[in-house]
Amino acid sequence: QVQLEESGGGLVQAGDSLRLSCAASGLTFSSYVMGWFRQSPGKEREFVATISRGGGSSSHADSVKGRFTVSRDNAKNTVYLQMNSLKPEDTAVYYCAATSGSLIFTTGARYPYWGHGTQVTVSS
Repeated sequence: QVQLEESGGGLVQAGDSLRLSCAASGLTFSSYVMGWFRQSPGKEREFVATISRGGGSSSHADSVKGRFTVSRDNAKNTVYLQMNSLKPEDTAVYYCAATSGSLIFTTGARYPYWGHGTQVTVSS
């Protein structure tokens, strides 16, 4: 079955950087659009970034644009989220998600496969 496993989260200070990874198995990775979402306590899950199957197209939420960058390595079945200039409001559990097809989506409901998440905590 499809499995997505996030890693790379942790506790950092404001202004620091982190790189999240999501390793995928049980699917033909290059045939799947990948997304990153996050959820903070008491808040709804929100879109962070998405990347097309070949990596040539991506989209980032306005709140992270210019600070976060999504990328993928299809040879390694892995998608990444490089997070720079982290802010306390970036504190959340970060999830990667996968969906088949050619269109990139910013809506979580479009993604049938999800990882268990990795915690990112940014202290001020």
